Amino acid sequence: MKKSLITILILTMALSGLLANGQKEGETNQSVKESSTQKITFLNSKGEIQVALENIAAAYKAETGNEVEIIACGAGEVPYTKVTTLYNAGNAPNLSMLDPTDVYALYDSYALDLSNEKWVSEVGSNALTIDGKVYAYPFCVEGRGFIYNGDAIDTVLGRHVDVSTINTTAKFEALLKELRTNGMEYPIFLAKEDWSLGAHQLGYLYDVYEGSSDSLNKELRAGYDAINDETFNQLIDTLDLEIEYNYFHNDPLGADYDEGAMLLADGTVAFWANGSWAWPNMAEGGAQNDGNFGFLPFYLGDDSSYFVNTEIQASPSKCVIIDGVQSSIEEQQASKDFLNWLVYSKTGQEMFVNDAALISAAKNNTVPQSNPLSQNIVEKLANNKTYYLAGFAAPSDHWSVMGAAMQKYVAGISNRKELAKDFDEYWKKQQ
Repeated sequence: MKKSLITILILTMALSGLLANGQKEGETNQSVKESSTQKITFLNSKGEIQVALENIAAAYKAETGNEVEIIACGAGEVPYTKVTTLYNAGNAPNLSMLDPTDVYALYDSYALDLSNEKWVSEVGSNALTIDGKVYAYPFCVEGRGFIYNGDAIDTVLGRHVDVSTINTTAKFEALLKELRTNGMEYPIFLAKEDWSLGAHQLGYLYDVYEGSSDSLNKELRAGYDAINDETFNQLIDTLDLEIEYNYFHNDPLGADYDEGAMLLADGTVAFWANGSWAWPNMAEGGAQNDGNFGFLPFYLGDDSSYFVNTEIQASPSKCVIIDGVQSSIEEQQASKDFLNWLVYSKTGQEMFVNDAALISAAKNNTVPQSNPLSQNIVEKLANNKTYYLAGFAAPSDHWSVMGAAMQKYVAGISNRKELAKDFDEYWKKQQ
């Protein structure tokens, strides 16, 4: 049956239901259910919004009658490994939320072409496009840098600090020293997780590369010589500051993520290199929506005119593919319907922002952000204080392999020269 005929039938049935309830044409009724139901599965790789997604799925079922089972990618599980395992078992999720890197690795084998979906016009350049085709919905925009607690800084120093003036590594170090002198001995929480160190922090090395992803790949694989690279050394200089001023200085690999969120929320520490996804953890730790939290850049060197030192990195951090191999036509359509509901329905838009605490990549979602981290990113986006350059697609094992190398460095098991060697050897193996 042609799509246009299906649309006519659905509209006719919906209109009949409205009139039967005594409503006029043009009125809406969110409680009207679809004439048939379809269960689909959704793999979630953002553990901090598992409950929020389950609530969203419940609201979707209440409005449409269609069920979405949210499958959690457990703590420590790599999304790429999780989804490929499910595919190999013949039990692929209908929708999979993945890192952009994973989409690049998997799209050709599994992902449905979504180029003709209506939401493509809403997300614009945020769409994950490969060879002219859209293979994934950009689930959310997230930013990362140093999250700061402005109230904690001002309280310790006894004066207001305009954090926007901190625009070099040297100025950041001076602020850390002043905080220590005034009683906050360890102003930074340094997360130990491999994804935080290997993907998000080391990732700045790739983010600031002012060329194409392909040219960066070729340069890295040809032999990078990290120890003699200026950007690599600037990045490790900043990491060294984190190590020196780390609250868990004496046990860096014993740092607890949730405890770190609480320490920042209550002002025990002033900084945490992380992203907007950390807000749910911070809120659980006591942070309030009216708190003075925001982002500083992850500093690279002492050039205050370098955009990296005055802006934060922000881009679509998670993307959703629809299975084009193991899912039935009905499941594929139901998956598309769920994404459209998230993009276009009032309930979907509001819950995405208010329950999941996320920034939508779709321009039609104008629901105000409720938490200060997302508010700060939206403000920076509006004022052109964000950057997103190469859009680099690292190999799927990058964060685990290089994350482990970064953990060794943070723990003092290796030195800078050895970390640089680990980096170079990793990329040589990619040839």
